[in-house]
Amino acid sequence: MVKNLPVKRMTHQGLTVEGYSRAAVQTYWRIPELKLGFDLGAQPWDFMGTGAWFVSHTHLDHLAALPVYVARRRMMKMDPPIIYLPEHAVEPVSQMLRLFSKLDRSRMPCELIAVKPGDEIELSREHLVTAVPTRHTIPSLGYIVWQRRRKLKPEYTDLAGEQIRDLRLQGIDVTRDVRVPLVAYLGDSAPEGLDNSPEMYEAQILIAEMTFVAPHHRKEVIHKNGHMHLDDFVARRERFRNERIVAAHFSTRYNARQIETWVEKALPGLLDGRLVLWL
Repeated sequence: MVKNLPVKRMTHQGLTVEGYSRAAVQTYWRIPELKLGFDLGAQPWDFMGTGAWFVSHTHLDHLAALPVYVARRRMMKMDPPIIYLPEHAVEPVSQMLRLFSKLDRSRMPCELIAVKPGDEIELSREHLVTAVPTRHTIPSLGYIVWQRRRKLKPEYTDLAGEQIRDLRLQGIDVTRDVRVPLVAYLGDSAPEGLDNSPEMYEAQILIAEMTFVAPHHRKEVIHKNGHMHLDDFVARRERFRNERIVAAHFSTRYNARQIETWVEKALPGLLDGRLVLWL
């Protein structure tokens, strides 16, 4: 395994979160069991095998590695990847790849798919992704990965197996679609990104930014620039139903010890141990 970039890992309920994020430096995440990743601010070599990526927005610390990733996949004779990104970005990103193709004198094969808030992307029979609106300084999206299950409709739960079979033979649909939010990815966003999509508070795993943590940093300026402050988590601590909350994308103004000190003071016990600081 080639280790060209920092990668932290956490496993919860059979899902592995891998990646790293630091504001204005680099952001990249993947969930290998779901065969998808979020953002391409850098490209760890062993992430190359993941063929579907969801881009939250086009700031370079979230997108800069896209040409490298596409070129590596081609070099290793892998299938062209699928890149989902905000719809306004498709043509500029396509142009960027064409320019890199000229510079590199090689092809940059990939499929760019435009996404807008409310879109649903089918991953498989069991999983799908919904795009949700977030608020940053440029158009941005968050993503929720759902597990889709078929369950018996309430009116049929008391029936015997033979009765259910007979109904199915008559062409009656006796099941309903039930969705469970597995992973929510906020990307870069002011608090509205969470509040406008309450399903984010319900996902088993939430990956969220906590760019600013210092008490003296002004929240009105932070929100205007499309970011979150530690105090935003404190104000919403009763709303988080997530089993794990990964807080990342910390400003480079802070070192790890400062971040840990301020967060543990503001949120003693780190939300009953559910809050993970990605340092």
